Amino acid sequence: MQEIIISGIGWLGVILCTGGYFLLSIKVLTAESRIFQLINVMGGLCLVTIALENSDMPNVMANLLWTFIGVYGLTRRLRTQGNVGKD
Repeated sequence: MQEIIISGIGWLGVILCTGGYFLLSIKVLTAESRIFQLINVMGGLCLVTIALENSDMPNVMANLLWTFIGVYGLTRRLRTQGNVGKD
């Protein structure tokens, strides 16, 4: 049962990361949007989970970096939102 849950988390990560990129590519989202950054953070964390389960350390690092970039973009967006007052 745990294997099915972990696998589902991994597939959710794939859907979130590729879906976010797709929405960015067709201009539904912008790189500066909170939604895009949240999708990347959540997708990256899901992919870290499956990579840790499989002891795939290069993949863990790549997805941790992806997650940290999303967190950076999100916090930067939230800081500037206070100055601008719009999304």
